[in-house]
Amino acid sequence: MTTTEDRVAPHVPRLNLAELAPDAYKAMIRLDASVRRGIDPVLHELIKIRASQLNHCAFCLDMHTKDALAAGESVERIVQLSAWEESKHFYTAKEVAALELTEAVTVLTDGFVPDEVYARAAAVFDEAELAQVIAAITVINAWNRFGVTTRMLPGEYEPAAH
Repeated sequence: MTTTEDRVAPHVPRLNLAELAPDAYKAMIRLDASVRRGIDPVLHELIKIRASQLNHCAFCLDMHTKDALAAGESVERIVQLSAWEESKHFYTAKEVAALELTEAVTVLTDGFVPDEVYARAAAVFDEAELAQVIAAITVINAWNRFGVTTRMLPGEYEPAAH
């Protein structure tokens, strides 16, 4: 059993972006709010969790897994998310297409978003939904970069009551 004494000390946050770049932070809050409208909340949380896994953003993983659980998402689906390709049967066709697109957009170092990935997403989402999914993926990637760069500390986030 791991005790508190056995744990490694957490990294130290570098700076408080909300305090030091308040206009940019407030703009991100507004952008994030605009993405929430027009996208299924469960799908949105899955996108945020998967992108945060890929980007190694511990703060966002802490936040979005807690939000997903508070919204009624199952532990099983959250746990399987890191291996969704082998666990597709846990997800809907739209969720699978969104997860695949999330990976392609998040890991651009592997190349452009492949036409076949985009086509699979376009086949299950109408254009307005697809635009919202792409916006959601883009926004969480921006948040992840803020979180990782500034070393936001996970563990203290409490989800709002639903």
